[in-house]
Amino acid sequence: MQDRPQLGCFSISAFLGGLFILIFVAGSILFFGGQLFSPGPLNDVQTGLVLGGAISHAATAGNCAACHAAIWDQDQMSDRCLACHTDLIQVSSFHSIMKQQGKLSGCIGCHTEHNGATASLVVFDISNFPHASLGYSLDGHQKLVNGEPFSCKDCHGDLIQVMDLERCITCHQASDVQFVNQHIASYGKKCLDCHDGVDRFGKNFNHQAVNFQLTGKHSQIECVRCHTSVLRTADFKNAPQDCFSCHASADAHAGQFGKDCSSCHTTTGWKPATIDHSKTNFPLVGKHFEVKCEQCHIKNQFKDTPTDCFSCHKTDDTHNGQFGQDCAGCHTPTDWKTVKFDHSKSSFPLTGLHKNVACAKCHINGQFKGTSTICSACHQEPQFHLGLFPNPCETCHSTNGWSPAIFNQNHTFPLNHPDVKSCKDCHTNTLNEYTCFTCHDQNRMTSKHAEEGIRNISNCIQCHASGQKEEGGGGGHD
Repeated sequence: MQDRPQLGCFSISAFLGGLFILIFVAGSILFFGGQLFSPGPLNDVQTGLVLGGAISHAATAGNCAACHAAIWDQDQMSDRCLACHTDLIQVSSFHSIMKQQGKLSGCIGCHTEHNGATASLVVFDISNFPHASLGYSLDGHQKLVNGEPFSCKDCHGDLIQVMDLERCITCHQASDVQFVNQHIASYGKKCLDCHDGVDRFGKNFNHQAVNFQLTGKHSQIECVRCHTSVLRTADFKNAPQDCFSCHASADAHAGQFGKDCSSCHTTTGWKPATIDHSKTNFPLVGKHFEVKCEQCHIKNQFKDTPTDCFSCHKTDDTHNGQFGQDCAGCHTPTDWKTVKFDHSKSSFPLTGLHKNVACAKCHINGQFKGTSTICSACHQEPQFHLGLFPNPCETCHSTNGWSPAIFNQNHTFPLNHPDVKSCKDCHTNTLNEYTCFTCHDQNRMTSKHAEEGIRNISNCIQCHASGQKEEGGGGGHD
């Protein structure tokens, strides 16, 4: 028998069979569209939106090319999706953010179809979902209070694109109802305005890493005490950092010291205060260091407190105002008894032995004002003067001592006797009693005067009052 002709690896029957299949498939596509190859019905959930001329994916049945691009087309399936869903790539939308970050490589990574008319279009693994790209990290939301893993519905409910804030409150109240209720009272219910899942401003916030570090009693107060009227994260940075903004109502000084509380107080407590009085206009020295604040600052009056001595020490003034009110002119803060009065600036400078005289010797009974500056007020006239010296004491005496005394031209007897050093050289017992024979030889004078016819020489001054020889009285003598 003669063999049948062969066409390569195909027989005539095989060729005809293949041709029939191609005609059948082409006819099926022509009459049934893509339904012949569909793995299942399309989603028919209608939201009221008309996208690409269709009210749902099911409305595109029979038009596979609406979603599926041919292998020779440059478009991809994701491009066909975005051709209808233009709202998904609007600025600030989730899909737009994902696209900008290069994480929107294909819609089918999260969205599936042909699973039924009511099947969900969103199917993805939450553990791999880049939730932080939406501005909310899931780092702090891995497990529920009961230890079970989070699911999307735990926060979003049935609408994946909406965050149900009531679910935040309900979930966190199960963990700490008192804290949550207090937190809501302080900051309101708009959790997402401050919280981003990382909770940088939560209980574990490190306040030491910012400019205003918490020390002392500041570390024990609640955030809301300083961060008031906070509605969003940025509001936390607006909290004032000066003491007075928070402590104005606690200012016991009524603003007298200004608003820089830290110049005297620390965060350890209001007391003890550490005011540096040396930086004020009244530095504390001597015994002023030992004085309690309230002794000078009566009834917490600090501003305009008098700085003159007399305002505080007028009751201690033993001078009864005789020296005025400038206590510092004589006294120092070291001690009242340490006096530095400069007598040289008074009307009676102290010289000679007066420098060693105690104040009380002249200022009897603390009498200073009006104290007499006359010598005789302190120095009673000696008996041997017998009132014969009407001139002031300083006419003859100095403050260096009573002796030696000096004489002036008003002396009854001319003082042309250089050898005379003291009154006692001539005057014996009293000023009315005098003798010339302390220096002059009486026998010689008696003999000499006898030769001159002078018989009575008991009172030399009768002839020698002027120190000259009287006429008719004989000659003079040496």
